[in-house]
Amino acid sequence: MIEVRRLRVLRALADHGTVTAAAEVLHLTPSAVSQQLAALESEVGQELLERRGRRVAITSAGRLLLTHADTILTEVERAEDAMRLHADGTTGEVRIAAFSTAISLLVAPSLAALRATSPGLHLAVRDAEGHQAITQLLDGEVELAIAVEHRGSPRPDDQRLTRIPLYAEPFAAILPAGHPAAAVDQVDLTTLAGDDWIMTSTGNPIRDVVLLACEQAGFAPRIAHYSDDYTAVAALVAADAGVSLVPQLALPNPGTAVLRPLTPPTPTRRVYAAIRAGRADHPLIRATIDTLRKTAAALPLG
Repeated sequence: MIEVRRLRVLRALADHGTVTAAAEVLHLTPSAVSQQLAALESEVGQELLERRGRRVAITSAGRLLLTHADTILTEVERAEDAMRLHADGTTGEVRIAAFSTAISLLVAPSLAALRATSPGLHLAVRDAEGHQAITQLLDGEVELAIAVEHRGSPRPDDQRLTRIPLYAEPFAAILPAGHPAAAVDQVDLTTLAGDDWIMTSTGNPIRDVVLLACEQAGFAPRIAHYSDDYTAVAALVAADAGVSLVPQLALPNPGTAVLRPLTPPTPTRRVYAAIRAGRADHPLIRATIDTLRKTAAALPLG
Protein backbone atom coordinates (compact mmCIF):
# COMPACT_ATOMS: atom_id res chain seq x y z
CA MET A 1 0.00 0.00 0.00
CA ILE A 2 1.28 3.48 -0.92
CA GLU A 3 1.68 5.92 1.96
CA VAL A 4 0.31 9.40 1.21
CA ARG A 5 3.19 11.17 2.98
CA ARG A 6 5.63 9.58 0.54
CA LEU A 7 3.62 10.93 -2.37
CA ARG A 8 4.04 14.40 -0.83
CA VAL A 9 7.80 13.83 -0.79
CA LEU A 10 7.81 12.81 -4.47
CA ARG A 11 5.75 15.86 -5.40
CA ALA A 12 8.12 18.18 -3.49
CA LEU A 13 11.09 16.63 -5.29
CA ALA A 14 9.42 17.08 -8.67
CA ASP A 15 8.63 20.73 -7.89
CA HIS A 16 12.02 21.68 -6.46
CA GLY A 17 14.48 19.48 -8.35
CA THR A 18 16.86 18.37 -5.58
CA VAL A 19 16.61 16.26 -2.46
CA THR A 20 18.06 19.14 -0.42
CA ALA A 21 15.47 21.64 -1.68
CA ALA A 22 12.61 19.18 -1.13
CA ALA A 23 13.88 18.47 2.40
CA GLU A 24 13.92 22.19 3.23
CA VAL A 25 10.32 22.66 2.08
CA LEU A 26 9.13 19.56 3.95
CA HIS A 27 11.14 20.42 7.09
CA LEU A 28 12.96 17.08 6.88
CA THR A 29 16.59 16.10 6.55
CA PRO A 30 17.89 15.15 3.08
CA SER A 31 18.54 11.66 4.48
CA ALA A 32 14.91 11.32 5.57
CA VAL A 33 13.71 12.43 2.13
CA SER A 34 15.94 9.86 0.45
CA GLN A 35 14.65 7.14 2.79
CA GLN A 36 11.02 8.05 2.06
CA LEU A 37 11.64 7.96 -1.69
CA ALA A 38 13.43 4.61 -1.45
CA ALA A 39 10.49 3.23 0.54
CA LEU A 40 8.06 4.54 -2.08
CA GLU A 41 10.02 2.76 -4.82
CA SER A 42 9.74 -0.45 -2.80
CA GLU A 43 6.00 0.05 -2.39
CA VAL A 44 5.36 0.46 -6.11
CA GLY A 45 8.06 -2.02 -7.21
CA GLN A 46 9.52 0.34 -9.83
CA GLU A 47 12.33 2.88 -10.08
CA LEU A 48 10.95 6.36 -9.71
CA LEU A 49 14.22 8.33 -9.78
CA GLU A 50 17.52 8.44 -11.61
CA ARG A 51 20.48 10.54 -10.55
CA ARG A 52 22.01 13.07 -12.94
CA GLY A 53 24.97 14.62 -11.18
CA ARG A 54 23.73 16.50 -8.13
CA ARG A 55 20.13 16.54 -9.35
CA VAL A 56 17.57 13.77 -9.43
CA ALA A 57 15.38 13.14 -12.49
CA ILE A 58 11.91 11.62 -12.31
CA THR A 59 11.57 8.45 -14.41
CA SER A 60 8.57 7.75 -16.63
CA ALA A 61 7.15 5.56 -13.85
CA GLY A 62 7.62 8.42 -11.42
CA ARG A 63 5.85 10.87 -13.73
CA LEU A 64 2.95 8.45 -14.09
CA LEU A 65 2.70 8.13 -10.31
CA LEU A 66 2.76 11.92 -9.96
CA THR A 67 -0.36 12.28 -12.12
CA HIS A 68 -2.20 10.07 -9.65
CA ALA A 69 -0.46 11.63 -6.64
CA ASP A 70 -1.88 15.09 -7.41
CA THR A 71 -5.41 13.67 -7.48
CA ILE A 72 -4.84 11.64 -4.30
CA LEU A 73 -3.33 14.58 -2.39
CA THR A 74 -6.20 16.83 -3.47
CA GLU A 75 -8.76 14.31 -2.24
CA VAL A 76 -6.89 13.82 1.05
CA GLU A 77 -6.93 17.57 1.59
CA ARG A 78 -10.66 17.64 0.89
CA ALA A 79 -11.18 14.83 3.38
CA GLU A 80 -9.13 16.64 6.02
CA ASP A 81 -11.17 19.80 5.48
CA ALA A 82 -14.41 17.86 5.67
CA MET A 83 -13.40 16.48 9.07
CA ARG A 84 -12.40 19.93 10.33
CA LEU A 85 -15.66 21.41 9.09
CA HIS A 86 -17.61 18.67 10.81
CA ALA A 87 -16.13 19.85 14.08
CA ASP A 88 -16.14 23.60 13.39
CA GLY A 89 -16.65 25.29 10.06
CA THR A 90 -16.89 28.87 11.27
CA THR A 91 -13.50 29.69 12.80
CA GLY A 92 -9.93 29.37 11.61
CA GLU A 93 -6.96 30.96 9.91
CA VAL A 94 -6.42 31.57 6.20
CA ARG A 95 -2.82 32.30 5.24
CA ILE A 96 -2.57 34.52 2.19
CA ALA A 97 0.51 35.45 0.11
CA ALA A 98 0.36 38.50 -2.16
CA PHE A 99 2.60 41.08 -3.79
CA SER A 100 2.83 44.46 -2.07
CA THR A 101 0.43 46.40 -4.30
CA ALA A 102 -2.22 43.71 -3.97
CA ILE A 103 -1.82 43.82 -0.19
CA SER A 104 -2.51 47.57 -0.26
CA LEU A 105 -5.35 47.51 -2.81
CA LEU A 106 -7.07 44.21 -2.04
CA VAL A 107 -5.94 42.34 1.05
CA ALA A 108 -5.95 45.14 3.62
CA PRO A 109 -9.44 46.44 2.68
CA SER A 110 -10.76 42.86 2.51
CA LEU A 111 -9.28 42.05 5.91
CA ALA A 112 -11.17 45.00 7.40
CA ALA A 113 -14.43 43.90 5.71
CA LEU A 114 -14.03 40.29 6.85
CA ARG A 115 -13.80 41.37 10.48
CA ALA A 116 -17.46 42.36 10.21
CA THR A 117 -18.77 39.55 7.99
CA SER A 118 -16.65 36.61 9.24
CA PRO A 119 -15.52 37.39 12.79
CA GLY A 120 -14.20 33.86 13.28
CA LEU A 121 -11.78 34.20 10.34
CA HIS A 122 -8.19 35.31 10.93
CA LEU A 123 -6.18 36.35 7.86
CA ALA A 124 -2.40 35.91 8.11
CA VAL A 125 -0.74 37.96 5.36
CA ARG A 126 2.65 37.38 3.72
CA ASP A 127 4.39 39.69 1.26
CA ALA A 128 5.48 37.53 -1.68
CA GLU A 129 6.75 39.12 -4.88
CA GLY A 130 7.00 37.62 -8.34
CA HIS A 131 6.25 33.90 -8.54
CA GLN A 132 6.81 33.34 -4.81
CA ALA A 133 3.12 33.39 -3.85
CA ILE A 134 2.27 30.45 -6.12
CA THR A 135 5.33 28.55 -4.93
CA GLN A 136 4.28 29.04 -1.30
CA LEU A 137 0.74 27.93 -2.18
CA LEU A 138 1.88 24.71 -3.87
CA ASP A 139 4.28 24.01 -1.00
CA GLY A 140 1.39 24.25 1.48
CA GLU A 141 2.78 27.31 3.27
CA VAL A 142 -0.35 29.37 2.51
CA GLU A 143 -3.97 28.61 1.60
CA LEU A 144 -4.44 31.44 -0.89
CA ALA A 145 -2.14 33.31 -3.27
CA ILE A 146 -2.62 36.53 -5.22
CA ALA A 147 -0.35 36.64 -8.25
CA VAL A 148 0.21 38.23 -11.64
CA GLU A 149 -0.27 36.25 -14.84
CA HIS A 150 3.05 35.86 -16.66
CA ARG A 151 5.00 33.38 -18.77
CA GLY A 152 6.15 31.42 -15.73
CA SER A 153 2.66 31.02 -14.25
CA PRO A 154 1.23 27.51 -13.83
CA ARG A 155 -0.79 26.43 -16.83
CA PRO A 156 -4.55 27.16 -16.74
CA ASP A 157 -5.21 23.41 -16.85
CA ASP A 158 -3.00 22.68 -13.83
CA GLN A 159 -5.39 20.52 -11.80
CA ARG A 160 -3.63 21.29 -8.54
CA LEU A 161 -5.01 24.85 -8.57
CA THR A 162 -8.28 26.71 -8.85
CA ARG A 163 -7.88 30.25 -10.26
CA ILE A 164 -10.16 33.24 -9.73
CA PRO A 165 -9.57 36.34 -11.92
CA LEU A 166 -9.60 39.51 -9.83
CA TYR A 167 -8.76 42.50 -12.03
CA ALA A 168 -6.88 43.68 -15.13
CA GLU A 169 -4.84 46.82 -14.59
CA PRO A 170 -3.50 48.87 -17.53
CA PHE A 171 0.04 50.21 -17.47
CA ALA A 172 0.94 53.89 -17.68
CA ALA A 173 4.14 55.63 -18.73
CA ILE A 174 6.07 57.41 -15.99
CA LEU A 175 8.15 60.28 -17.33
CA PRO A 176 10.35 63.16 -16.16
CA ALA A 177 8.34 66.37 -16.02
CA GLY A 178 10.44 67.89 -18.83
CA HIS A 179 10.10 64.93 -21.20
CA PRO A 180 8.40 65.81 -24.52
CA ALA A 181 5.89 62.98 -24.07
CA ALA A 182 4.79 64.47 -20.74
CA ALA A 183 3.03 67.22 -22.71
CA VAL A 184 0.59 64.85 -24.47
CA ASP A 185 -2.59 63.22 -23.15
CA GLN A 186 -1.63 59.70 -24.28
CA VAL A 187 1.85 58.35 -24.91
CA ASP A 188 2.69 56.26 -27.97
CA LEU A 189 5.18 53.71 -26.68
CA THR A 190 7.31 54.01 -29.83
CA THR A 191 8.22 57.59 -28.84
CA LEU A 192 10.14 56.21 -25.84
CA ALA A 193 12.35 53.89 -27.92
CA GLY A 194 15.37 56.21 -27.66
CA ASP A 195 15.18 56.75 -23.89
CA ASP A 196 17.05 55.07 -21.06
CA TRP A 197 14.72 52.77 -19.11
CA ILE A 198 14.24 51.77 -15.49
CA MET A 199 13.24 48.11 -15.39
CA THR A 200 12.17 45.61 -12.78
CA SER A 201 14.56 42.74 -12.07
CA THR A 202 14.63 39.33 -13.72
CA GLY A 203 11.93 37.10 -12.24
CA ASN A 204 9.49 39.95 -11.59
CA PRO A 205 6.33 39.28 -13.69
CA ILE A 206 6.08 42.99 -14.55
CA ARG A 207 9.34 42.76 -16.48
CA ASP A 208 7.84 40.22 -18.89
CA VAL A 209 4.82 42.44 -19.57
CA VAL A 210 6.92 45.57 -20.21
CA LEU A 211 9.49 43.83 -22.41
CA LEU A 212 6.73 42.24 -24.49
CA ALA A 213 4.99 45.61 -24.92
CA CYS A 214 8.23 47.20 -26.11
CA GLU A 215 8.87 44.29 -28.46
CA GLN A 216 5.39 44.67 -29.96
CA ALA A 217 6.11 48.39 -30.38
CA GLY A 218 9.19 47.48 -32.41
CA PHE A 219 12.11 48.13 -30.06
CA ALA A 220 14.16 46.68 -27.23
CA PRO A 221 14.42 49.13 -24.29
CA ARG A 222 17.88 50.39 -23.34
CA ILE A 223 17.89 49.42 -19.66
CA ALA A 224 19.99 51.73 -17.48
CA HIS A 225 18.63 51.03 -13.99
CA TYR A 226 16.82 48.25 -12.11
CA SER A 227 14.33 48.50 -9.25
CA ASP A 228 11.30 46.52 -8.05
CA ASP A 229 10.19 49.39 -5.81
CA TYR A 230 7.84 51.77 -7.63
CA THR A 231 8.63 54.63 -5.26
CA ALA A 232 12.31 54.22 -6.18
CA VAL A 233 11.38 54.05 -9.87
CA ALA A 234 9.47 57.35 -9.52
CA ALA A 235 12.45 58.97 -7.80
CA LEU A 236 14.81 57.86 -10.57
CA VAL A 237 12.40 59.10 -13.24
CA ALA A 238 12.02 62.43 -11.45
CA ALA A 239 15.82 62.72 -11.44
CA ASP A 240 15.73 62.37 -15.26
CA ALA A 241 17.48 58.97 -15.11
CA GLY A 242 15.06 57.39 -17.57
CA VAL A 243 11.47 56.37 -18.24
CA SER A 244 9.41 53.35 -17.27
CA LEU A 245 6.01 51.71 -17.34
CA VAL A 246 4.12 51.05 -14.12
CA PRO A 247 0.71 49.51 -13.36
CA GLN A 248 -1.91 52.25 -13.15
CA LEU A 249 -2.66 51.84 -9.43
CA ALA A 250 0.81 50.90 -8.22
CA LEU A 251 2.04 54.46 -7.71
CA PRO A 252 -0.60 56.74 -6.18
CA ASN A 253 1.98 59.49 -5.60
CA PRO A 254 4.60 59.77 -8.38
CA GLY A 255 6.16 62.88 -6.83
CA THR A 256 7.46 65.27 -9.48
CA ALA A 257 7.41 62.55 -12.14
CA VAL A 258 4.46 62.46 -14.56
CA LEU A 259 2.08 59.54 -15.23
CA ARG A 260 0.48 59.35 -18.67
CA PRO A 261 -1.83 56.68 -20.14
CA LEU A 262 -0.64 54.76 -23.19
CA THR A 263 -2.25 54.63 -26.60
CA PRO A 264 -3.78 51.23 -27.43
CA PRO A 265 -2.87 48.42 -27.39
CA THR A 266 -2.20 48.97 -23.71
CA PRO A 267 -0.16 46.38 -21.76
CA THR A 268 -2.10 45.02 -18.81
CA ARG A 269 -1.29 43.43 -15.47
CA ARG A 270 -3.74 40.54 -14.96
CA VAL A 271 -4.13 39.69 -11.29
CA TYR A 272 -5.71 36.49 -10.04
CA ALA A 273 -6.23 34.56 -6.83
CA ALA A 274 -5.27 30.90 -6.62
CA ILE A 275 -6.12 28.17 -4.15
CA ARG A 276 -5.23 24.50 -4.08
CA ALA A 277 -8.01 22.47 -5.67
CA GLY A 278 -8.57 20.52 -2.47
CA ARG A 279 -9.48 23.69 -0.52
CA ALA A 280 -11.92 25.20 -3.03
CA ASP A 281 -15.00 24.34 -0.93
CA HIS A 282 -13.70 25.50 2.44
CA PRO A 283 -16.20 28.11 3.73
CA LEU A 284 -13.54 30.42 5.18
CA ILE A 285 -11.60 30.41 1.92
CA ARG A 286 -14.84 30.99 -0.03
CA ALA A 287 -15.63 33.94 2.23
CA THR A 288 -12.15 35.37 1.66
CA ILE A 289 -12.38 34.96 -2.13
CA ASP A 290 -15.84 36.54 -2.25
CA THR A 291 -14.62 39.57 -0.33
CA LEU A 292 -11.48 39.91 -2.48
CA ARG A 293 -13.65 39.87 -5.62
CA LYS A 294 -15.93 42.60 -4.24
CA THR A 295 -12.93 44.71 -3.31
CA ALA A 296 -11.38 44.20 -6.77
CA ALA A 297 -14.64 45.18 -8.49
CA ALA A 298 -14.55 48.55 -6.71
CA LEU A 299 -11.02 49.46 -7.85
CA PRO A 300 -10.82 52.67 -9.95
CA LEU A 301 -9.55 51.03 -13.15
CA GLY A 302 -9.94 52.46 -16.60
